[in-house]
Amino acid sequence: MMKEEEKEIKEEEEEEEEEEEVNPTEVKMSQIVMPSHSNHRQELSVGQLLKWMDSTACLSAEKHAGCSCVTASIDDIYFDQTISVGQVVNIKAKVNRAFNTSMEVGIVVVCEDLFTDRRWRVCHAFATFVTQRSASGIKLSPLRPGSQQQQEEHSLAAERRRMRRVHDDIIKDLLSDRTFQQGACVWRPCCLQVNTFGGQIMAWMVNVATIAASRLCHAHPSLRSIDMFTFRGPSQVGDRLLLRAIVNNAFRTSMEVGVQAEAYRGGGPNRHINSAFMTFEVPDAHGNPRTLPRIRPEPLHGERRFQEAIARKKIRLDRKYIISCKQAEVPLSVPWNPSNQVYLSYNNVSALKMLAARNNWQLNSKEDQVCLYTLEEQGSLSFRVEAELDVSAQRAFRLLGDLRNRTHWDRHYLECDLIRSADKDDFLYRVVAPSVDPAPGGSANQDAGISYYNQASPEVLPYISTDIAGLSSSFYRSFCCCRQYLTQNLFLRK
Repeated sequence: MMKEEEKEIKEEEEEEEEEEEVNPTEVKMSQIVMPSHSNHRQELSVGQLLKWMDSTACLSAEKHAGCSCVTASIDDIYFDQTISVGQVVNIKAKVNRAFNTSMEVGIVVVCEDLFTDRRWRVCHAFATFVTQRSASGIKLSPLRPGSQQQQEEHSLAAERRRMRRVHDDIIKDLLSDRTFQQGACVWRPCCLQVNTFGGQIMAWMVNVATIAASRLCHAHPSLRSIDMFTFRGPSQVGDRLLLRAIVNNAFRTSMEVGVQAEAYRGGGPNRHINSAFMTFEVPDAHGNPRTLPRIRPEPLHGERRFQEAIARKKIRLDRKYIISCKQAEVPLSVPWNPSNQVYLSYNNVSALKMLAARNNWQLNSKEDQVCLYTLEEQGSLSFRVEAELDVSAQRAFRLLGDLRNRTHWDRHYLECDLIRSADKDDFLYRVVAPSVDPAPGGSANQDAGISYYNQASPEVLPYISTDIAGLSSSFYRSFCCCRQYLTQNLFLRK
């Protein structure tokens, strides 16, 4: 396995060397891990690694912007390998795409053992940087892709940006509760722009989350993954940072810790700065994860966090599996044209029927008769949302079958116009939406149950996981709007 990974790393480096144009924003940093950078197991501290990653990515962003930049968010990170004292950390960062005032920076971390000449990938991430407020009048110049690989990242960056916006709204709902264990209150060091260094905040959040995890297991836990870091507001010299962390749920060999950072000054109100979910394990003497003690959730908010952690774990594991697999040669989607319209229609209906017939769906959440189910099967994750409505099945099908009616109840559809009728059952629509957040809208069965099915691709999964998980899901809100729309049109003329 290690040899295959080393081969992939070398092939990627050779491809980059052969590219006609090197990304002008690329920044590389190498650090040898010293004892002062390590934890009790003589492994590189994740907090230290995050600081190095953030510094490298910030240099890349400022190299393109020509002005000071700050971290806005970092996508999910999985730490598949550890780094020991004496080994070398190689970090590479480059801007994938620049928008008006923000940039997506791709980060790759590779570890190198100087004595065995082995190299392996530790993690990769996508960070978003924005220009400083003092430079708010600056509009970033576009980045011209110089190779096919850069063009692919350039295109995907726009889709990831849309999904981050969806994730940002949902995470606010999930973390609106303030029942966190209080951590330390400290004075914050700053970067050259007198704003907090984002990497330092992330490192402190890791430390506080580790303390909360340690109190549960009475051992030294290891951080295995971090859900998206999102910086929600600036903080400056003189502010104090309040860190709160709590174990949301403990599974057989892993636990999820929710952590958030707030800043305040004097007697002023607390300002939400950052938040994230972190997954920890406790390795034994052989490096295998130990069995953890179970926790009993507190009433109300504790129970909600407990259930949402279960849903996030299911989605997180499947997401990691999908992303780690190579994409099949068969394309994920097939463009429509008149020659294959029958083929596509048949396959769509067949796939939906097979998905609906599965009997191993698992209920993740239920609120006001709206149920959300997930199904993990081989290399895919599917989810289903259902609700029973006091409307006839025929009426519901007529109202929901015409997508032009969707703008009346679905906030994700701004415009929907019929372009062409492929046949009596299939139509082409032009849809204008503010985001790519999926929303309910399926068909009705005989007992007027409305169901929505979807399968998420690897590119989308990292950004909708929290939307799928928990009672704050936007699917629930969309179903409420759908029910109101159908009820209001109950006596509509046929």
